[in-house]
Amino acid sequence: MTKKRESLISKVLPSNTSVGLAAIVLLAVMSILGVVFPNEFQRITQQMRDYITYGLGWYYLLLVTGIVLLCLFFIFSPGGNIRLGDPGSKPEHSKKSWLAMLFSAGMGIGLVFFGAAEPLSHYAVSAPGSEVGSQAALADALRYSFFHWGIHAWAVYAIVALALAYFKFRKKERSLLSVTLKPLFLNWTERFPGKVIDTICLIATAIGVATTLGFGAVQINSGLSYLFDIPENFTVQLIIIVIATTCFMLSAIAGINRGIKLLSNINIFLALLLMVVVLAIGPTVHIMNAFVDTIGSYLQMFIRMSFRTAAFDAVHHAWIEKWTIFYWAWWLSWAPFVGIFIAGISKGRTIREFLIHVLLIPTIFSFLWFSVFGILAADSYDANPSLAKLTSEQILFGVFDSYSIGIVLSVTAVVLIFCFFITSADSATHVLAMLSENGTLTPHVRTKVIWGIIISAIAAILLVAGGLMALQNVLMIIALPFSVVIILMMISLYIEIRHEQREMGLYLKPETYPEKDSPFRSYED
Repeated sequence: MTKKRESLISKVLPSNTSVGLAAIVLLAVMSILGVVFPNEFQRITQQMRDYITYGLGWYYLLLVTGIVLLCLFFIFSPGGNIRLGDPGSKPEHSKKSWLAMLFSAGMGIGLVFFGAAEPLSHYAVSAPGSEVGSQAALADALRYSFFHWGIHAWAVYAIVALALAYFKFRKKERSLLSVTLKPLFLNWTERFPGKVIDTICLIATAIGVATTLGFGAVQINSGLSYLFDIPENFTVQLIIIVIATTCFMLSAIAGINRGIKLLSNINIFLALLLMVVVLAIGPTVHIMNAFVDTIGSYLQMFIRMSFRTAAFDAVHHAWIEKWTIFYWAWWLSWAPFVGIFIAGISKGRTIREFLIHVLLIPTIFSFLWFSVFGILAADSYDANPSLAKLTSEQILFGVFDSYSIGIVLSVTAVVLIFCFFITSADSATHVLAMLSENGTLTPHVRTKVIWGIIISAIAAILLVAGGLMALQNVLMIIALPFSVVIILMMISLYIEIRHEQREMGLYLKPETYPEKDSPFRSYED
């Protein structure tokens, strides 16, 4: 291997090149399969995905509910007082910017895409338990939208982010998923098993952002087509990918404080503006009544929905597989990327503060968002049933078309989607660079740029070849082995926090604090 080639690889891969090299090779293989055999690759991956959701739906329900319960345990336990950093350390970001960044990376673009489309589907196309088109179906539609995008989703992100932040800032370890398992496997995490975990994490993040770029370009193209009759074709979508890639690379070069933080604050401002305007011009009283009523039914049915498999009803069981199990696998597959990013911006928070804010603030915002756009979509459908025939990408624009200022709302929505799009890609590129440089929080700009080119190229190539859906299926399949990693991570995190509680004498107030740069570690004490 020439020195020039070695230099190039060293810029992309970590100090131990096996993880990065394995990830790049596997990504290249999957991309080639998606291009050369798009139909066969999609068929096989779809069959694998369907088998997992059919055979292991019960497992996903138990796992995600278990994650929620562990988060609640940490909130109410004395260990919640432990700070993600040295004792007395302060947060690096203001609470407003911190919440804006974690929300933009975790859910932003999805809310715009599904805010009207999902409740309308549950109400007018396939209801979870009531007659389609009835008021009971509308109530179910909102409650299940709350359920899919609420506490369960954010608990998955929160537990991964908490483990990473705790071991990084409290235990002075690297920002790699493998190190969170040290209480269980000691230095074995530095060897082959740990490298497999980090490779899965790298691949899942790369696939996630590549599919986001591809499908995001299709969604933006659909919005522009609906608004301005711009043709829906690969050329337009490629232009969108190029523009988005340029924008998120510029943001990546600017860094978190001047890039992601600024974009995230803009995102939240535009989202709030759009939601407030829609709330004002729509059926305001109905929306707020639905918001309050659905929170009540969501809390009342929380346990029932968490364990519902509809084992004695084949039709509703199929609905749960299609929606709930899909979402649980989707959140698990995105947890490495979102968890690493949230962990990196959460230094200085206490465990209790971290979990309460990550679980509740985005959840409440999501509830209000689905109430506003869900009721608006239902009202528009009652006046124009053909709305349900639009593609998911176009439903929001079809809803806005019912109002006199619809063009203004639609343009704002397209801008918001594009901003969320750039923020998610920027965040993911930052995470890829972190993983490629062995877990550093400040990766080199060149590494972020190289990864940006790689994932944009994958998105563009598979978009034209029709292989994006297969890549999305692969991401869902990866959720299964990663779910095992999360279980081990939960056990490891519990062991380590309990160990530190004992060392600190932390029952009501701590008796002993660790010295700076000398953390309590169960696997070394």
